[in-house]
Amino acid sequence: MSYPALATRTAVVTGAASGMGAATARLLAAGGARVALLARRTDRIEALAAEIAAAGGHALAVTADITDQDSVDAAAAAVHDAYGPADLVVNNAGVMLPNPLADGRIDEWTRMIDTNLTGALRVIRAFTADLTAAAADGRTADLVNVSSIGAHVVFPDYAVYGATKAALTQLSTALRAELGPRDVRVSAVEPGLTDTELGGHIDNPALREQLGGMFAAIPALTAEDVADLIAYTVSRPRHVNLRHQVVLPTRQA
Repeated sequence: MSYPALATRTAVVTGAASGMGAATARLLAAGGARVALLARRTDRIEALAAEIAAAGGHALAVTADITDQDSVDAAAAAVHDAYGPADLVVNNAGVMLPNPLADGRIDEWTRMIDTNLTGALRVIRAFTADLTAAAADGRTADLVNVSSIGAHVVFPDYAVYGATKAALTQLSTALRAELGPRDVRVSAVEPGLTDTELGGHIDNPALREQLGGMFAAIPALTAEDVADLIAYTVSRPRHVNLRHQVVLPTRQA
């Protein structure tokens, strides 16, 4: 689908180096938005920015680590210098590191909480003033938090991951109460089984095999499917907030 409403937007997409983030950035840029690509992997986002530019779009590669507030603040400053204030923020960066809770993997717990929840909060802190100013000027303003079906469906050994995503979904609900009256839309998108790099960091062989079995049994969503939903969400009329969306492969219960 095409989304002409994107043509005047200035977007920030975190986790833009791959998967849903990269696909979302491509689609927003194809619709005419200026897109800031935030991620740690400089080579990936620079290549994506070049790809978007070659297709006639506008993209800015901004190296950023959302687990570091100074890095996020510097990224926000770079976006402002290049494009001015953002009116569309897609909080997509995240990690999934499942293991039995009894394994006591504090390293994984800390990384997931700091990326999936606190990292999202850092980005929100950096760009909320932009969003509220855009809304006050009568423009459309969107915050999209990419959560997961794991926010409310229990998967054994994914407890901490699910907890971070449940927190992100709840945060989105709470932020609607704060930002909605100021005309900033807040949306939570919860994908089910999606073919991205997310499972590539799993270090538990049994859980890697289990996830591979799910992909073999169920035709998964693509990153582009989720990007299309995000683009649709932020292209609605300004008074319409698609607040909470769960998107699953048809065969996933």
